[in-house]
Amino acid sequence: MILFLPTEQHNYSKPISESIYCMKILAIEKNLKQVDWNKLQPVLKDEALRVYELYQCCFIREVYFNEHKNAILIMECDNKEHALEILSTLPLVESGLIAFEVMELNPYTGYRRLISENF
Repeated sequence: MILFLPTEQHNYSKPISESIYCMKILAIEKNLKQVDWNKLQPVLKDEALRVYELYQCCFIREVYFNEHKNAILIMECDNKEHALEILSTLPLVESGLIAFEVMELNPYTGYRRLISENF
C-alpha cells in the first residue's frame, strides 16, 4: 500500500509505504514562547489535523502528552533530519511557537548477554 502526504497546505508529497521507514525517532516538544493556548483554538485544531494526517501516513506512530503537557511523538522516518523535515510541517512549528528535540531510538542489544553463543 502506498500513501501520499497531503499537499494542499504543505509541499511535502513524498510517497511512503508502511515498510520503507525503519528508524524509530523520539520527538519531544518544547514551547518556544509563553502562550495562552485557550486563545489559539483554530491553530490547535489545524495542528491536530496535521498530526492525524502524519499518523495516517505512518510517519507518526504514537503520540502522547507528558506531565508538563508537552507532546511526545514516536515516529518512523529515514533519520533525524527526515523527522525534523516532517515536524516542520506542523502549524505550531511553522508559527514558531514550538520546536522538537529529536533522537534516534536504536534496538536494545542487552539480551545478547543472556543468550549463549552456542544457542
